[in-house]
Amino acid sequence: MKKIGLSLLSVLLLASCVSNKKFNEMKAAREAAEAALARSTTELKDCDDAKVMLNQSLTTANDQLRARDADLSSERNRSKSLEEQLEYMKATNTTLLARLSDLSVVSKASAESIKKSLDAIDGQSKYIQGLTSSIQQKDSMNLALVMNLKQSLDNINDEDVTVEVKKGVVYISLSDKMLFRSGSAVITSAAENVLSKIAKILNDQKDLDILVEGHTDNVPIATDCFADNWDLSAKRATSVVRTLHKKYNVSPERMTAGGRSEYVPLVENTSTAGKSKNRRTEIIILPKLDQFFQMMEP
Repeated sequence: MKKIGLSLLSVLLLASCVSNKKFNEMKAAREAAEAALARSTTELKDCDDAKVMLNQSLTTANDQLRARDADLSSERNRSKSLEEQLEYMKATNTTLLARLSDLSVVSKASAESIKKSLDAIDGQSKYIQGLTSSIQQKDSMNLALVMNLKQSLDNINDEDVTVEVKKGVVYISLSDKMLFRSGSAVITSAAENVLSKIAKILNDQKDLDILVEGHTDNVPIATDCFADNWDLSAKRATSVVRTLHKKYNVSPERMTAGGRSEYVPLVENTSTAGKSKNRRTEIIILPKLDQFFQMMEP
């Protein structure tokens, strides 16, 4: 009986050891599964974040492509108009030649007059061809300049910096809240990062002049530092020019600073948002005046 009791006790102890071993194995397996699930959850979140960033990049690229297509369409329309004028002049030239051949008697003075008219038409035709080429070259340069600026300023809030082509030249509009503190003409440290990127592009385009214009809203100002909005806008434009020159080596001979006060608003000054939009400084990139007038000469 004593041996039987000992045997039963041994069986029970062995069964208990087996159960504890299985329990520990199951516990370890569960912990491994939970760790794998946590890793998978983290990886899934990383994938979702990457997807959001890729979608944002795709949206930006699509916006840039649409803007480029619009500029290209405008250029084609302008070129088509000039080509139509050229075709009209060619047709006129042909008609005059036909009439000249039909005349049996033409006085020397009349013949000379007709020749001068034909020479003038030919000169105008060559001028239009040259002007078309110059416009296309300038538009291509503006498009490349805008793309470079947008790429360089890609991480800047669109509400603070906008880049566009207006009236055939490139405009960079910088918000008042980014550049200056309220009622001040001192450039903020945050704005210097933006101006350094713009200066790099400007220094790569040494054949272009730069006009900096300050703009305000219609709220009057009169302090010890500023007599009125004319004064404030002019001093803010001068601060931008001075920073571009002294800190980022933009040639001073290329730059002009001017104040436009409140008289060239983008929108009505009837709301806080409208006034904020009107308070801005614009950097306008222009062809050099002598080159511009040479391009316009017949």
